[in-house]
Amino acid sequence: MRVLVVQNYDNTGLGQVGAALAEAGAELDLRRPYQGDPLPQDATGHDAMVMLGGGQNALADDDYPYFPALLELTRDFAGKDRSVLGICLGGQLVARAFGAENHIGGAVEFGWCGVSLTTAAKADPVLGALPENFPIFQWHDDTCDLPEKAVRLAGNDIAENQAFRIGRAVYGFQFHFEADRPMVRDWSTSFAPLIADRHPDWAGMLDDEMARNGPDADAAGLAIARAWVATI
Repeated sequence: MRVLVVQNYDNTGLGQVGAALAEAGAELDLRRPYQGDPLPQDATGHDAMVMLGGGQNALADDDYPYFPALLELTRDFAGKDRSVLGICLGGQLVARAFGAENHIGGAVEFGWCGVSLTTAAKADPVLGALPENFPIFQWHDDTCDLPEKAVRLAGNDIAENQAFRIGRAVYGFQFHFEADRPMVRDWSTSFAPLIADRHPDWAGMLDDEMARNGPDADAAGLAIARAWVATI
């Protein structure tokens, strides 16, 4: 199992997705195109692709000129029936790749927030075993419409399209299910000035929020990660 991992921003690791891929014995091919790494021309050499998040928006082609090629690569993976996972920015790029509109701003969530599964999610191979409602870590300002042929799987009051599937195994997630408690603590340190500017109470809230929501969020996130890896 050879998996392409596209990192779009510094300090955005695989987290629980990495743990699930390691359990499956996957070989990872990590590319950082924002630092100049070339993207593969097509999906031929990989069994699946993961696109991670980032601080930029999904329409930032001027500053991230590899975005159009990444969209084409996403469509090629889907056309070859290979699993795709997009998280946060990655999920918004999946939506864009399949013709959905991206909305910049107006959908701010940060911290552990609740999401609810749709009726369709009950039959989904990745989300079907999860509780109908669960907390999960969020960090985004933007959102996107649902691609025309996508199945909506989860939402909440801030972002209606929190998770969707296209075809057999192309998934877009708005929420950071990969971010377990150690990753959130690391982000809270690494991005402390940025977070303090936007969410000045976060440092004082972190431990209580982590204790209240972390166990359920981590369990849900690892279940999602393992179930997606099983689609490869």
